[in-house]
Amino acid sequence: MDAFLQLAPMAELSHRALRELIHGFGGCDEYFTEMISAAALFAGGPFEKWYIDPGPCPEKLIFQLVGSDAVQITRAAAFLDGLECAGIDINMGCSAPLIRKSGAGAAWMASMEKAGQLIAKVRPAVRRRLSVKLRIGFQDDFDYLAAFCRRLEAEGTELIILHPRTVFEKFKRRARWEYVAALKQELGIPVAGNGDIASAADLAGRAAGPCDAVMAGRAAVRQPWIFAAARKIIEGAGADGYSVNLEETGSRFLELLAGHQPPEFHISRARRFFAFFCDNLKWGNYLKNLINREQTLTGVEQRWLEYFSEHCGERFLSIPGK
Repeated sequence: MDAFLQLAPMAELSHRALRELIHGFGGCDEYFTEMISAAALFAGGPFEKWYIDPGPCPEKLIFQLVGSDAVQITRAAAFLDGLECAGIDINMGCSAPLIRKSGAGAAWMASMEKAGQLIAKVRPAVRRRLSVKLRIGFQDDFDYLAAFCRRLEAEGTELIILHPRTVFEKFKRRARWEYVAALKQELGIPVAGNGDIASAADLAGRAAGPCDAVMAGRAAVRQPWIFAAARKIIEGAGADGYSVNLEETGSRFLELLAGHQPPEFHISRARRFFAFFCDNLKWGNYLKNLINREQTLTGVEQRWLEYFSEHCGERFLSIPGK
């Protein structure tokens, strides 16, 4: 059986607008939300409802929680489990300094005991699948990683998602997918992998390997059709290839962004999306600079449409067949 295909949790990217865009191309098996702060969820902020919007497919949605306090995380997990969703994920892998230094994200990997106690608290509070997304650890030590994950499994974790880099490694270091395969041998629960997926062929190839699920993150922003294209490869279909209308796709994203995100988020989310999506264009870096100068979605769309009026030959992107 081929692995599940998952959209990775990405700050300012894995929101409903992107999920809707991907869904329009055929979608994936599971969509992870961007990190939801357990502390902020009950603080009465005006934006939390946007973070927990489960559309367009609540039955495929995984809420990802980040936090440093076990009580807050448990309370938040119970609340989100009461909404329509497919599961709850605990972030133990975010290596951003501000997150880690607050005791959240990858900081949990510093103590197997504390991480195990957290899962022991959360597990009775949720009915749906409980997963943990993490990294190798603070050092390149597979034995520690395996023991850490066995503890999480013993406390009730049902899926481990491994980004196979250490806490301090950036994206320039190769993701060690052999650790995903090795971890699969150590555990009795499913194991997913995340890292260095750049194309539909990469996604399909990893899905044919020993892991139970494969995540795509930045590549799914550059290519919202990546999951559908990977499925064609997996199923042996689409040998003749096809084309994608880039102009329409970018405009569609802006429409979805306006409809499913608050105005305060519009510009930051538009810039984040086009920082990746413009990689499909010959003069994409130039267009990114123009977009980054705009302060409204109307201005962003004007720059977007102007590009294709001047470079109409780039409107369609050919997707090669198998």
